[in-house]
Amino acid sequence: MDTRLLNTFTTLARTGSFTAAAAELHLAQSTVTVHIRSLEREFGTRLFDRLPTGALLTESGRRLLERAEDVLDAVARLKAYGDDDGAVRGRVVVGAPESLCSSRLPGVIAALRTSRPEVDVSLYAAGTAGCVEGLRSGRLDLALLLEEEADFPDVTTEPIGREPLALVCAPGHPLAASSRRASWEQLADEDFFLLEQGCSYSDNLERRLLAVPGARPRLTRFGSVDAARSCVCAGLGLALLPLTTVDEHLRQGRLARVNGPRFADVPVRLARHRRRWTAPAARAFAEALKAGSA
Repeated sequence: MDTRLLNTFTTLARTGSFTAAAAELHLAQSTVTVHIRSLEREFGTRLFDRLPTGALLTESGRRLLERAEDVLDAVARLKAYGDDDGAVRGRVVVGAPESLCSSRLPGVIAALRTSRPEVDVSLYAAGTAGCVEGLRSGRLDLALLLEEEADFPDVTTEPIGREPLALVCAPGHPLAASSRRASWEQLADEDFFLLEQGCSYSDNLERRLLAVPGARPRLTRFGSVDAARSCVCAGLGLALLPLTTVDEHLRQGRLARVNGPRFADVPVRLARHRRRWTAPAARAFAEALKAGSA
């Protein structure tokens, strides 16, 4: 069987769109259609329902998907063995929260370019849900999760470090000058700029604030650390952010730490698909990441 057909099949299953699959594979949309029809003839069953909203896997398609991924994974291993000349090369797609993409990972990538110049790293900013979905679909090779616990049946994780958090406000905010520790009751009357749903420490903070009897916090969610931090710098409210994303602002006096409840450091977990092979380039990135976190 032509593995190009299986690659088209898995791409269409992931994107749910003939147009998107064609764009990703650099094929004409008609070619994607021909590939899928060829597979359906070979297996004697319909693999997708063609709907106005896109292509939806049938039950037969769902059964085939896992086996198709196994075949493509085995082919990737064979190619790696055949190309093995001692050099580590290839592209690695890594998913991570936006805060890690902007703070910790650039240094890791810079170090990797020196030690493994033929490894190309692409970053994809996403929360836990997006990273796990990316690993499952094969769109991501590795991911970083900021989670206390990460229990997913098809994803394995290992802790590689911890990320300190900082509750911050503008220097002119009343809480910036207070020597007394702010209580949850006081904080529940404040405006907060939190990161998007699925950010574990933002979700935990929201739950704590809303658990205060009569709580009236105004909670605004952002998908960007920069946006949340800018609102706090402008004196519009408070934010709980990774220390690495605000330490320069704290040193420059553009932000101040709030004397409030203690927030535990968040574990940084390296995640990969449990069943999928980890290519040498991805292993090289993981090694550089662990060395940088040591």
